[in-house]
Amino acid sequence: MPSGRLRYRVGFYQRGANSPDVPDYGYPDGDYPDTPTLVRWANIEPKLGGEAVLAARLTGKNYVNITIRQSADTVHIDTDWKAKDEDTGEEFNIRSIIDPYKGTARNGHWIEMLCEKGVAI
Repeated sequence: MPSGRLRYRVGFYQRGANSPDVPDYGYPDGDYPDTPTLVRWANIEPKLGGEAVLAARLTGKNYVNITIRQSADTVHIDTDWKAKDEDTGEEFNIRSIIDPYKGTARNGHWIEMLCEKGVAI
């Protein structure tokens, strides 16, 4: 992917940790911070085609692919984080994260996230 396609400033927010007096059941219960943990330039493309997406569209779900450059900071992004277009304020729930070029010469250069927009986070 050419760098010129990274047109969106996307913030990634890591949910806060459990408070000390709340037992840890394997998931964080804190809120998302007001400021992003990371901000990166990204490409946001609507996810089109496929039965799951078509069926999901009937229930009001919209999916997008967010692609960013891989770095020492971005490898820590996980599915319990949220993404937000910092210019429009649109929020995305990260569903899955992959390296789309795994096993090729460009392995490790990009991270692609399947995200759902318009959901309660």
